[in-house]
Amino acid sequence: MPLFGTKKKAAPTTRDSIAKLRETLDMLEKREQFLQKKMDKETAEAKRFLSLNKKREAMECLKRKKFQEGQMSKLSGARMTIEQQVMTLEGASVSLEALTAMQMGAASMKTIHKNMNLDRVDDTMDEIREQMDVANEIADAISQPLGGETIDEDDLLAELDELGQEALDEQLLPAPTPISAALPNAPTKAPTPTKKKIVDEEAELAALEASMS
Repeated sequence: MPLFGTKKKAAPTTRDSIAKLRETLDMLEKREQFLQKKMDKETAEAKRFLSLNKKREAMECLKRKKFQEGQMSKLSGARMTIEQQVMTLEGASVSLEALTAMQMGAASMKTIHKNMNLDRVDDTMDEIREQMDVANEIADAISQPLGGETIDEDDLLAELDELGQEALDEQLLPAPTPISAALPNAPTKAPTPTKKKIVDEEAELAALEASMS
């Protein structure tokens, strides 16, 4: 039994496998192109030998061409198999990515729902409704007028109807004719100064002359 065990080689990733398969496909395609050129060359040589009446050499060219056709057929089969592997791996990779994403989503939902259940949701909604009712009651209490005085809307409507009827009556009744009051005629002559006023003026004039002499 060996003291040190050999380290197990890690399995290649899906991406590495697909990359390697595509690289192999490119190599096979180049090999097929090379074989196709050789077959075309053997065909041309066989025709040339036949034109020179050299059947033996022409037969050798055809034998080599048949061998190359067999190689080409094997390469085509291998290429088809690898192409199927690539498509299968790509599909499996997409499925794995989708499954991983769904698993992450399920784990997140499980974590979220760990502290949440239907009873807690119902209790929370009941508390919200209760607090909303309290808020509405507080708002109604605040909106009430101070002093307890209330206004009857029926009385306001009745008063409003009376005002409307009065306005309608005023529009339908004719306007009263104004009565002009007798006013005294304005005097046409200037008033005559009284005798006392004339005496006072003459005395004031005499005093003024005495002060100047």
